[in-house]
Amino acid sequence: MRHVSDASTSTSDATRSPLVVLVHGAWHGAWCWAALQAELDRRAIPSLAVDLPGHGASTLPLGDLYGDAQHVVDVVAVQARPVVLVGHSYGGAVITEAAARIAAAGTGPVQHLIYLCAFALDDGESIGALLASLPRVPVELNAAMRPGEPGTSVLDPESAIPALYNACPPEVARAAAARLSPQPSATFGQPVAGSPRDTVASTYVVCADDRSIAPEHQQAMAARCGAVVTLPTDHSPFVSMVPETADIIATALGHE
Repeated sequence: MRHVSDASTSTSDATRSPLVVLVHGAWHGAWCWAALQAELDRRAIPSLAVDLPGHGASTLPLGDLYGDAQHVVDVVAVQARPVVLVGHSYGGAVITEAAARIAAAGTGPVQHLIYLCAFALDDGESIGALLASLPRVPVELNAAMRPGEPGTSVLDPESAIPALYNACPPEVARAAAARLSPQPSATFGQPVAGSPRDTVASTYVVCADDRSIAPEHQQAMAARCGAVVTLPTDHSPFVSMVPETADIIATALGHE
């Protein structure tokens, strides 16, 4: 697996095929993409998984939505090539903010946005505000959340397994739950600026057996995207339905 904890990766030739940049969700790290990256490698699709500040192997301090988005912007900037941004869960808010910043800078290397059971927010909208605007649907993730250090939340590992990994192999789910890390609480209340989906192609992946973001809520956000694909799986399709998730990315890249 290749992942970055800062923006020091080397510059690539802009004439090559787009790079798939994978942005993890809350409490996770770049480690969660390992199986999917292996599948993308088998298809000769280059990818890079980003550790948001304070997550995974990152030695940076935890930040907020805006710091996370700027980190992705910085990573994209040094690639010097087109990219497809894939955001999982909270990572959808991150790629939305990042793509808007990239568009505002006039650089325009983002070719496609893929929301993997993720928050596809509109300009001025936060995760909390979006959820408050939708009909309430209980999810198992709520029971797994615990207060962490001041300004953060954590997930109880045992409760996180049925909430996040209910369709994954048990041993993989246990290993994943043991790697979860604190998440800054502010990230759920900060609004994004800009609507990059107005100018950038987008795909939403609805996970029909998701117990962390209600499928009904995902369908509401999917209506904001250009294409919609539904997978009969949990909140972690990058583990539970690896080839199918890779198929969606390949389609966004224009591969057969």
